[in-house]
Amino acid sequence: MLIPSYGVVGALGVLVSLFLAQRTARTVHVDPAKVWNLCILSLFAALAATRLLLVVVNWSVLRTHPAWVLGLAMVHHPLLTGTGALAGGGCAAWTAHRSKLPFAATADALAPPLALGLAFEQAGSLLEGSGYGVAAGPGVAWAVTYTSPLAKLWSGVPLGVPLHPVQAYAAMAFAAFAVLLYVWLPLERRRGDAAGLWLMGAGVAIYITEFWRDAEGRGAILRGAIDAPQIAAVAMVLAGALVLRERKGAPGEEDDAAQNAAGRESA
Repeated sequence: MLIPSYGVVGALGVLVSLFLAQRTARTVHVDPAKVWNLCILSLFAALAATRLLLVVVNWSVLRTHPAWVLGLAMVHHPLLTGTGALAGGGCAAWTAHRSKLPFAATADALAPPLALGLAFEQAGSLLEGSGYGVAAGPGVAWAVTYTSPLAKLWSGVPLGVPLHPVQAYAAMAFAAFAVLLYVWLPLERRRGDAAGLWLMGAGVAIYITEFWRDAEGRGAILRGAIDAPQIAAVAMVLAGALVLRERKGAPGEEDDAAQNAAGRESA
């Protein structure tokens, strides 16, 4: 029986990120139990959305080979990532509203775990071969060479060719950013700043590392000058800058403070 390395590392990343979210929730004085429920629901929403998209796109093939539906978990694509992010983010916002969680403080609590989860996800991608890098020159001593036919089958990664380990580049960037956000979170002055920093930092990391990724299937635009993930990265940076903009009196923080105080009293 084969156990996919991506699934193992991804599951470990989910667990570690969930437990980290409990600590960061306490740091910003948000109910950890409600944050746990929010994370679980958002995770299932993201998984369900991506699997549903794969089933719809590959319905004609799956009707003939229904057992292949079990292999859909091995398929990775930027479109799936975007779909999962939208579904998970939408579910998180809806759950936060229904649970009466302060939106800005909750977003701050989720910033470090999200960065850490992305680091684990990229580490799993490195082991599996998905999102692989461009060919590396002879001077790149840290290049990776894939030899498993299964990696070729599921990810399309070329075998026997030294490649830039771009997934490792991204994983290190996200891990460093997770540590930075975790250390900085107790020192923040305004609710929402940690979330804004996460958006900007993740956007910059995604944009830069895309230059080392193979362009196959990544939605090249303007004759390859930029691709779809980089467009999304630019949008993230702009959104982060909007969150971090100077705002007089930081509207909404009074409500957050009141809700946080109420939560501490009830606890």
